[in-house]
Amino acid sequence: MNKLDKQYTDLLQDILDNGVEKKDRTGTGTISVFGRQIRHKMLEGFPLLTTKKMPWKTIVTELLWFLRGDTNIKYLVDNGCNIWNGDAYKNYLKWAGNNPLTIEKFIEQVKTDSDFAGVYGELGPIYGKQWRKWREGKYTNELVVGGLEIPDGPTYWKEGIDQIQNLINDLKTNPDSRRLMVNAWNVGELDQMVLPPCHYGFQVYTRELSEKERINLLHTKHGNKGHHIEAGFNMLDEYDIPTRAISLMWNQRSVDTFLGLPFNIASYGLLLEIIAKEVNMVPDELIGNLGDVHLYSNHIDAAKEQIGRFFTIEERTEVLKQAMGEEAFQTAFDEQVPFGGGMSEYFISYGISYFSRTREPFPLPTLKFNPCPITGISMEYQSISQFEIENYQSHPTIKAPLSN
Repeated sequence: MNKLDKQYTDLLQDILDNGVEKKDRTGTGTISVFGRQIRHKMLEGFPLLTTKKMPWKTIVTELLWFLRGDTNIKYLVDNGCNIWNGDAYKNYLKWAGNNPLTIEKFIEQVKTDSDFAGVYGELGPIYGKQWRKWREGKYTNELVVGGLEIPDGPTYWKEGIDQIQNLINDLKTNPDSRRLMVNAWNVGELDQMVLPPCHYGFQVYTRELSEKERINLLHTKHGNKGHHIEAGFNMLDEYDIPTRAISLMWNQRSVDTFLGLPFNIASYGLLLEIIAKEVNMVPDELIGNLGDVHLYSNHIDAAKEQIGRFFTIEERTEVLKQAMGEEAFQTAFDEQVPFGGGMSEYFISYGISYFSRTREPFPLPTLKFNPCPITGISMEYQSISQFEIENYQSHPTIKAPLSN
């Protein structure tokens, strides 16, 4: 059963029912609640919402952009990901003078002119820089005497702290640590960012797997090879069955619940899967701690559409009629209803018994790791094509404007 979509649509309804009106930096206006949480067991499927179609490639592209330590939109637009275009363009307009390019020409210039992209495609020290190069930059040795700065040496380049690689190293050497954290909220550099981090940090947690859990993993991965318990015990290490499960919890100060949160859930789910594979652990639980959880005023109708409405009995009956065929339906109806019977058994046998809302969730998909085109290199160079979603069913896309 897909519990994730239900949690998400319940959160949308919570905001609609309990949200208070608040002004925001974009001028759009929101209704907002404070302090909510999303929890998902990864064994129940990959956390990609099904009550609207999600753009998988865009989600993967943005996460790999973070992991590359990149802060320039050129990689994104070259790979068809446009979610940061508005922020980059808004920043460009500050320096463009009286005759700025349109946003379409701006993006084309970023794609085709590397010098232009190097200047105007840059977003400042946002997520990727903080994850992979915290505090990297130019520094000057100085003395401060009586409030005056006196140069005491040349300007030099300070190498940044790679929080992602440090996390991987710590997971391999000290998996019970309570310091398995990555932070993007660098107070000293917030004023240089086009947008301070919304999801500002995450923490991972590991636990030892029981022998029963490890044997179940053996069965899942290798079929009947481990079907006897005794054989299973002997084969666990031989088949490199993980000894630990890993969970990830991210913290988010500001939550664009309709457009942003579905991305965040899937992105951190993918990050958990990537880290788990890197350290040979099993993805366990994904948790999102959410601060200001809001719907923009121009997303309210879209949110209601995604929540869906209950079908009338006439609409459900019409679906059953289409499933059975007109003649078979009429025969069953004539045999049951005039004599006090009902059609419930037919709803059940045709799988329509659960069919109560216009946006009923589908089962969650699964994630498949494809071979890396280039091997033996660090994780920031992973390819978009490595990550494939299988058995993804969803309702149609619901479009809504992005507020920058």
